[in-house]
Amino acid sequence: MQPYRFKTISEYHKIMGLPVPAHPLVSVIDLESIKQLPDERLAGIDKFSLVFDFYNIALKRNLHAKFKYGQQKYDFDEGIMFFMAPGQVFGIEIDEAGKKLHRPRGWALLIHPDFLWNTSLAKTIKQYQFFGYAVNEALMLSEKEETILNDLIKNLEHEYLSNIDDFSKDVMVSQIELLLNYSNRFYNRQFITRGQTNHDLLIKFDDLLGDYFDRQSGTQEGLPTVGYIADKLNMSPNYLSDMLRHLTGQNAQQHIHNKLIEQAKEALSTTSLSVSEISHRLGFEHPQSFNKLFKNKTNVSPLKFRSSFR
Repeated sequence: MQPYRFKTISEYHKIMGLPVPAHPLVSVIDLESIKQLPDERLAGIDKFSLVFDFYNIALKRNLHAKFKYGQQKYDFDEGIMFFMAPGQVFGIEIDEAGKKLHRPRGWALLIHPDFLWNTSLAKTIKQYQFFGYAVNEALMLSEKEETILNDLIKNLEHEYLSNIDDFSKDVMVSQIELLLNYSNRFYNRQFITRGQTNHDLLIKFDDLLGDYFDRQSGTQEGLPTVGYIADKLNMSPNYLSDMLRHLTGQNAQQHIHNKLIEQAKEALSTTSLSVSEISHRLGFEHPQSFNKLFKNKTNVSPLKFRSSFR
């Protein structure tokens, strides 16, 4: 079955049996007000996929459903936050409890990209990496954190339900930006509280890179990518990079480059392979690219580095 696409917020309200939105480009929805999926293509179906052409930020409880990302399924029982960017696809599988009308509680904030035109958030919203996280990397909130976000949502809803004036849009955009910044802070807390798990992932990350180079996979597969490592760890590339940045101050791509330089230094100092052969084994398509990266990282060329050992 093809994913069901919601092109507008008004269409979402109509399909979900909700009243016409008070604002066509921004809407706060009480999830308990969604009683059914009335569209014949969705009603009565246990598994389906959805796509939104707008941002969807949601805090949910009492889900009774499995969410699918790629080939992985994840169960959630506590209060969680999802961040979906326009065009993302996610699958939902309603379980037996869901069929008994245990409806999710919480809220969803829908923001059409058109609302952000001519605002600073139109560009900066793309810098919030959590819009690219997988569902298993959802934000788990404490009671205090949840209260803070709930208050922001109430203020935002109050603003667009009031009489619109010259300041309304600026105030609403500020509330949205504040919500995103708080979410960034709470994700940082989540990285800290999952410290041991994240350190274990860092070790696995290094092991995967080491194995990649030991097998000389670069000769056939090219340079190892963040996507390749993230897939092996069942993580999204964005979450992996943010987790590593929190632990070490460097993102996933920088870690890969560091490992490449380590391997290059070892080959240059212990083998008679030419620079071209070394670059090919590491996965570089062109020796010039290898030379440039090596010099950027070490301030010397590969040949000059080698000559220091002779």
